[in-house]
This record gives sequence, C-alpha cells and structure tokens, in this order.
Amino acid sequence: MTLDRAVMRFAGLVVLLSAILAWFVHPYWLGLTAFAGLNLLQASFTGFCPAATVFKRLGVRKGEVFR
Repeated sequence: MTLDRAVMRFAGLVVLLSAILAWFVHPYWLGLTAFAGLNLLQASFTGFCPAATVFKRLGVRKGEVFR
C-alpha cells in the first residue's frame, strides 16, 4: 500500500465513522466530517497532510502525492 492510498483510506474511514456516530450518538459528530473535509481541502492546496506524516513514520512507502 502506498502513502496516497493510506491517506485516502484513513480519510474515508474518518468520514464514515463520523457519519455513523452522528446517526447513532449525536449530530455534533458531523464536526469530525467537516474537519476531515477541511483537512483534505487544505492538503490539496499545500501538499501537507498530518496523516501522511504519521503514515510515513509508520513505514508506509511513498506514493505520488505526499512525498
């Protein structure tokens, strides 16, 4: 698995988990979805993603986007 795929999978997991928690626990969990979306948006402009930094340290091999 490359770094790009790991970041996209993690973002998808966060969004799905947030939606499930908002449905079953409290609507305020949608704030986590908003945070994930804003983080993806800023990463598309800056090329910096905190999750990518963590995955790099865990030894996930580099992809095309987050180097």
